Amino acid sequence: MPIGRLDHVNLRTTDVPRLVAFYERVLGLKKGKRPDFGFGGAWMYSGEDAVVHIVETGGTAEYRGDQQLEHFAMRATGLEEFLAHLRSLNIAYKCGVLPGDGFGHTQVNIFDADGNHIHIDFPPHESADITEFKGT
Repeated sequence: MPIGRLDHVNLRTTDVPRLVAFYERVLGLKKGKRPDFGFGGAWMYSGEDAVVHIVETGGTAEYRGDQQLEHFAMRATGLEEFLAHLRSLNIAYKCGVLPGDGFGHTQVNIFDADGNHIHIDFPPHESADITEFKGT
C-alpha cells in the first residue's frame, strides 16, 4: 500500500476561535464543513481540502510528554508576497534554503497562535529577501 500524500494535521487547543483566526488571517485557510463529533472544533480548508483539523480541549490542553511532532509543513507559491504579508501582520519568521541537488526550496518557519511550528515550502525558482523578521 503506497502512501499518497499527507491528508491533514490535527491540532488540539483550548481556544478554537483564536486558532481559526490565525489560520484564516496568516495562511488564508477558510473554516468549512465539519462533521458533528459531539465536541468543539473546526476544519480549515485550502480549496476543497480540509488540511488543518482543530479540536477543542477542556479548560487546559493536556499534552503527553512523549509526543514528538516538531512541525508540519505546507507547500505554496508567492514567496515574496507571503513574506510581505507576514511582516504586515507583524508575524515573526525565519527562513532557510535546503542545500543540495534537487532541493533548494525556501522554508519559511512560523509559529501559530498556540505555538505550533509550521514551515511553508516555496519552489527553488522563487527569490526574495529572506532575512529573519522578529516581529514585536
